[in-house]
Amino acid sequence: MKNKNYILVCIALMLSFSVFSQQGKQKRADTLFNKFSFIKAAKVYRELIDNNYNKDYATRQLADCYAFLRDPRNASRYYKNVVNQKNVPVEYYYKYAQSLRGIKKYEDSQVWLQRYKDSGGVVNANDFSKDINFITSVFGAKQQYFLDRVRFNSKYSDFGAFEQNGKVYFASSRDEGVAIKRVYGWNEQPFLDVYVTDVNSKKNADHTDKVKGEVNSIYHDGPVTITKDGKTMYFSRNNFNEDIEVKDKKGLTNMKIYRATLVDGEWTNIEDLPINGDNFSTQHPALNIDDTKLYFASDRPGTKGGSDIWVINIYPNGTLLDIENLGDVVNTESAEGFPFINNEGVLFFSSDGHTGLGLLDIFATIKGEEDEESIVDVINLGTPVNSNADDFSFSMNPNGITGYFASNRQGGRGSDDIYAFHRVSILNVEGVVTDAINSNPVPNAKITLYDKDNNQVAYMETDENGYYQINIDRNQDYKIVASQDKYIDDYRTFTSKNIQTELITINANLLLNPEPDVVKLANLNTENFDYEKNQVDGDSTNVKNSQLNPIYFDFEKYNIRKEYALELDKIVKLMTVDYSEMVIRIEAHTDSRGTTEYNDRLSYNRAKSTYNYLISKGINPSNIESYIGYGERKLINECADGVVCKEEQHQLNRRTQFIVVKME
Repeated sequence: MKNKNYILVCIALMLSFSVFSQQGKQKRADTLFNKFSFIKAAKVYRELIDNNYNKDYATRQLADCYAFLRDPRNASRYYKNVVNQKNVPVEYYYKYAQSLRGIKKYEDSQVWLQRYKDSGGVVNANDFSKDINFITSVFGAKQQYFLDRVRFNSKYSDFGAFEQNGKVYFASSRDEGVAIKRVYGWNEQPFLDVYVTDVNSKKNADHTDKVKGEVNSIYHDGPVTITKDGKTMYFSRNNFNEDIEVKDKKGLTNMKIYRATLVDGEWTNIEDLPINGDNFSTQHPALNIDDTKLYFASDRPGTKGGSDIWVINIYPNGTLLDIENLGDVVNTESAEGFPFINNEGVLFFSSDGHTGLGLLDIFATIKGEEDEESIVDVINLGTPVNSNADDFSFSMNPNGITGYFASNRQGGRGSDDIYAFHRVSILNVEGVVTDAINSNPVPNAKITLYDKDNNQVAYMETDENGYYQINIDRNQDYKIVASQDKYIDDYRTFTSKNIQTELITINANLLLNPEPDVVKLANLNTENFDYEKNQVDGDSTNVKNSQLNPIYFDFEKYNIRKEYALELDKIVKLMTVDYSEMVIRIEAHTDSRGTTEYNDRLSYNRAKSTYNYLISKGINPSNIESYIGYGERKLINECADGVVCKEEQHQLNRRTQFIVVKME
C-alpha cells in the first residue's frame, strides 16, 4: 500500500509539474505576444496546441500571430478551427473572412463576412462587402500599371522607395556586412535603416549605402520624404533621439516623424516635431507638390480606426500648424497609412478598410469638381499594383509615368519587396456637342463610338453641358457619331495610333445642325422658272420644301466662280421677287484633303463668301438664317481620307448648298 501511495503521489506531482510547465509556457507565449514578438510567440502557442493545453485559446492566439505577421495562408488555416469553437467571439468570423480574402478565396470570404454581420458584427462603412462585383470589375479593368525590374531588393524587408534627382531612397532591414545585428522581435528581422542608391545602379545596396549623417539609429528608421530643393528630410523613427528611448504606458516604443537638414552632404540637426507624442505613433511622412503640407499616418486621439491619414500645414519658417484628419472618405475603422501626393495633387494611400483584393491595398483619391481640395471618393488601383497580400508605400515620379510600391506577395525575394512600375494611362476621347446655329451645348445627345469595322464600341449621352467622355484603346481607328432628335447627325473619324504615352485625351467636338422646319425637297428645277412672270410654271408651291441647286468651288478656294454667280443670281431673283418671305440656310463643305482644322476654316470662308454675295445683290440678311461651314464632315461620296478618287469626285464635295427653312 505504501508503494502504491508513493506511486500515486509521484504521478500527481508529475501532472502538477506538467500543468505548471504548460501554464508557464502560456504565460511566456502571452508575454511574447504582448511584446509583438509574434514569431517566437507562435512557436510557443504551437507547442501548447501539440500538448493539448488550453487548445482553443492557443489556436486563437496563434491565428492572430499569423495575421499580425501578414501571413494569411497560415492565419486562415488556424482561424478555420477557431470559428468552429463553441462560444467563439464573433470578431473571429471577420478575421477569418479577411484571411480568406488574403488567399483569393473571395466567395468563402463573403460567406463568413455575412455570418459575421448576421451574428451582430458591425461592418466598416467602406468594407469589402459593399460591392459584390468588385473582384470581377477590378480584374476586368483595363490595365494601366506594368511592373519593371528592381535591382536593389534583399532577402529582408525593403519598402518606401522614393526617387529624387537620380537617387532612390528606401527603408530596409538588410544589415549584411555588419558584425553585430540587432533584430526586431515582431518578425525577427534586423531593424530598418534608410538607404540610398543611384536609380540606374547595377549593384545591390549594402551597409555602405546607408544615408550619411544622423538619420539611422539603433532602432527603426524610415521611410523618408525630401523637399523639392533637396535640403530637408522628414523621416519615421522609433521614439528614440539623442540616445534616449521613450516608451508609452504599455511599455511600447511608438513611432515619430523627425526632420533633418542636409549639411555638407550629411543629414543632421535631427528635430523632434510637435505633431509627435509619446503615447501614440506618427509615421509615413509625405509632402505635397510645393512642400507646404505634410501628410502622415497616426493613431493619435481623434483617429477613426487603427490609424488614419492626417495633414498639417508647413509655414515658410518651418512651423507646423492646423493639424487635420482627412475624414471619413479616406479613413475607415481599419488602418490607413503610407500617404503620397503626386504632382497633380492626387493622394495615394494604403488601407485594409476599403474594398480591396487582399490585406493592404493601394488607393487613389478622387477630388471634387467644384472644390479641388475636397475628396469625394477613393478608387482601388487594381492589379498588378494590388494583390491578395499587403501592397503599400506607393510613390510616383514627377513624370507621372513611373514609380514604386512595396508588397509581400508571393514570388518576391524577401518578406517585403520593392516593385517598380510604368504607367500607360487610359486614353479617352472627349468633346462637346453644340448646336451649329446658336453654339449652345446639346444635352442628352446620343454619342456612338464605332471601330474601324463599323462595329459599335460604346454608347452614351452628353451631360447638361453637352459634354461626353469615353475610354478608348490605343492603336485603333475610330468613328464617333453624335445624334439627337430634330438634328442632322454629325460624325468624326480619328485614330489613337502612335499616341504618346503621356497623352490621355483626344478631343473630338461635334456640331449638330438643326433639321429645317420644313422637309427637304428634290432639286428646284430652275429651268422651269419664268423670270418675266417671276414664278415657276405650274403650281408655285412646288418650290416649297425644296433644296436649291448647289454651287461648287475650286480646290482650296472660296471665291465665287463666274458660272456659279449666275446660279446665285437665280436665287436672288427667286427670293427678292416671288418669295420674299423665303428663309434659307447656307451650308458649305470641302473635300477630304487637308487637315480637319484647315477644312473647317475653308468651308466657313466659302459659306461667308456665298452669304456676302447674296447680300450684295439685295437679299435681306434676315432671310438667311445662318451660314455654316462643315469642313469635310459631310462628304457625299466615298472619297474620305486615304481613299484614291478622281478630281471630279472630289469636286462634288467642294460645294455650298441652300436649305429652304421657311416659305411664309
